[in-house]
Amino acid sequence: QVQVVESGGGLVQPGGSLRLSCAASRSILGIRVMGWYRQTPGKQRELVADVTGGGNTNYADSVKGRFTISRDIAKNTVYLQMSGLKPEDTAVYYCRANKPPFIYWGQGTQVTVSS
Repeated sequence: QVQVVESGGGLVQPGGSLRLSCAASRSILGIRVMGWYRQTPGKQRELVADVTGGGNTNYADSVKGRFTISRDIAKNTVYLQMSGLKPEDTAVYYCRANKPPFIYWGQGTQVTVSS
């Protein structure tokens, strides 16, 4: 079993930056994929970025060049550095751990981009 806990959300002005953190309860090297997803009311949860146990990263087209996913293996933590934030980035951001055969989700952290 894996527990993941997100932190770092908040209110930021357009063009600003935030860093989200996802702390896992076990070594992230043993987790196939760690990812960040986001969801707005009435819409499906969508992938923002993910990173494999081997360190390969993947980004949604809408965030490429603005967001960076990284990890600190010693701290069992995955980060999402968000820059150039836009109002359309407003959402609840969720951390997801894919450790087959199970998928684990955090409780989410709200990110609001508004002036």
